Amino acid sequence: MPVTAVSLDNPRLLDASALYDLVCRSKPLDENSRYLYMLMCSHFRESCVVARAGEGSDDERLAGAVTAYRLPEMPGTLFVWQVAVDPGFRGQGLAGRMVEHLVKRAAEPVRFLEATVTPSNMASMKLFRGLAERWKAGIEESTVFPAGLFGAGTHEEERLLRIGPLQSETKGA
Repeated sequence: MPVTAVSLDNPRLLDASALYDLVCRSKPLDENSRYLYMLMCSHFRESCVVARAGEGSDDERLAGAVTAYRLPEMPGTLFVWQVAVDPGFRGQGLAGRMVEHLVKRAAEPVRFLEATVTPSNMASMKLFRGLAERWKAGIEESTVFPAGLFGAGTHEEERLLRIGPLQSETKGA
């Protein structure tokens, strides 16, 4: 299904179950509780986006989603927590389109975009490096959560990717 058949919008509380299912189908993302996705679709709905396919039809489903939030101590920073794209919609630029949508529609300017990514998650590394290049913004990488914090042999380290400062044309100003 082409990306043009997808609409981007804030999530609704009723999307939480579909978002959970989407994340479960989107390895290597970590699955979290359904309750957490309810919070993302309600408390953090303004900083998240869902891509709806077949909107208004009996076949409506989530083609993708980005969960994100503002860092309380750095309100100019948007932290992208999870990016999920349904397998049938991958390879069409939907992930980048959703992240750009979040940055452009933000009520308050986004100066920096952050995300944590495991070194083996090449799709996410490519996404964020590609956005930095497209936006002509710097990107810094550092280890933020060493593997040992997750328990012996249970999880790779998480690398912090910090993109910015973002220019006004990136933000749609």
